[in-house]
Amino acid sequence: MLLTVTTTHEPATDLGFLLHKHPDRVHHLDLAYGGADVFYPEATEARCTAALLLEVDPVALVRARGNRAAEAFSLGQYVNDRPYAASSLLAVALGRAFRTALQGRCDQRPELAATAIPLEIALPAVPCRGGAELAGRLFEPLGWAVTADPVPLDEQFPAWGDSPYLRLTLTGTLRIADALTHLYVLLPVLDGAKHYWVSADEVDKLLAAGGEWLAGHPERALIVRRYLAKRGELVRATLARLAEADDTEAEALDDAVPVSAEDSGDPAAEPDRQEPLRVLRRRAILHELRELGAAKVLDLGCGDGVLIADLLAEPSITAVTGVDVSARALAYAHRRLRIETLPERKRDRIQLFQGALTYLDERLAGYDAAVLMEVVEHVDPARLPALERAVFGAARPKSVLVTTPNAEYNARYEWLPAGQFRHPDHRFEWTRAEFAEWSARAADAHGYEVRITGVGPADPALGTPTQLAVFTR
Repeated sequence: MLLTVTTTHEPATDLGFLLHKHPDRVHHLDLAYGGADVFYPEATEARCTAALLLEVDPVALVRARGNRAAEAFSLGQYVNDRPYAASSLLAVALGRAFRTALQGRCDQRPELAATAIPLEIALPAVPCRGGAELAGRLFEPLGWAVTADPVPLDEQFPAWGDSPYLRLTLTGTLRIADALTHLYVLLPVLDGAKHYWVSADEVDKLLAAGGEWLAGHPERALIVRRYLAKRGELVRATLARLAEADDTEAEALDDAVPVSAEDSGDPAAEPDRQEPLRVLRRRAILHELRELGAAKVLDLGCGDGVLIADLLAEPSITAVTGVDVSARALAYAHRRLRIETLPERKRDRIQLFQGALTYLDERLAGYDAAVLMEVVEHVDPARLPALERAVFGAARPKSVLVTTPNAEYNARYEWLPAGQFRHPDHRFEWTRAEFAEWSARAADAHGYEVRITGVGPADPALGTPTQLAVFTR
């Protein structure tokens, strides 16, 4: 099982300082299930590669697990892919071998540890339940360019097709500590399995390793579920703690449409699979914008930019502006959208700026449509009139699209105590009647007509999980 980390940052041999492993020596580490070695196949001023080679002893691995009654096929404990495929075994070895680097420490060169450097990470065999598409969804929002090639079952017999393994290469300019934490968390997530029992202390491990990036990751709910082996009580506790982080969206807890099948990453294998609510919500918004013929669109409260990415993919939309009160969210959106690397024509279609939606802002004027996707419920009720004046009165786009949770539908969520909101930052959650009343009043006050529909699976008594209002001038 092999992992290589390469840099062309000059002098490239500084990689030895960052990893706390001298390029001239082989560094050995004993593990309960085998041994790991760190060595440098190349180390020049122009290019340096550090390799982590993990050799798993199948017998030692079984002994390390102890007597596991869950093993239905006893021979499978000894004959499996664990010695050859990058999984939680490699993540644990990485954590042990590069413990200090993972913490972002380099006492001899602290400025180097804080510097983003060009990196290429290669893994020749990664089990990925979800394929190349899932690998991209997990790593691309973190600033990586992802190359994920399926490994054939047998190169001599191409008709046999591909195996469930990927040859994965990640390239990007990041701090070495960030790169290692991404691998430490996401290797078990790609595999969807762990070689040890997941206990409550895994929550703290995940949050410590995820640091600042996990709370803002668009796939954080999937990451948490897989990392914690779908242990419901641990998953709920972790998502709740992440939701309390500053400037994060409600997405993880608000995606309460049943999505357990999403963990498979293979829609074809699960015909009854339901799509996440966040996907249905964006799809509904894009449909309405097409029907309205909107070419210039405002994303108000754009957060991490996930809707902006969808808007940019629409050829009919010629200009997209994202606005958020959080500078941190905008910085994440900037990285997620990889604006610097976009083609010039696409880059010219997008702009991001900081602004509060409760204040008049002349930069918001002149648009065909404005979208407030899961935004209004984060505003104090006393400040809603100010938001209405700023958006409907002053900016006055031709159309305004507003989505918000349906409080009545909360009864369908077993994990949500009665009377509690879907997200700790929600100031309120409206029933269908309350949303209809607000929408009618705002439309009448500012010269709009309004049509209300729903997003997500409809309950005959409770309605849909998300409410959508389409205001037209």
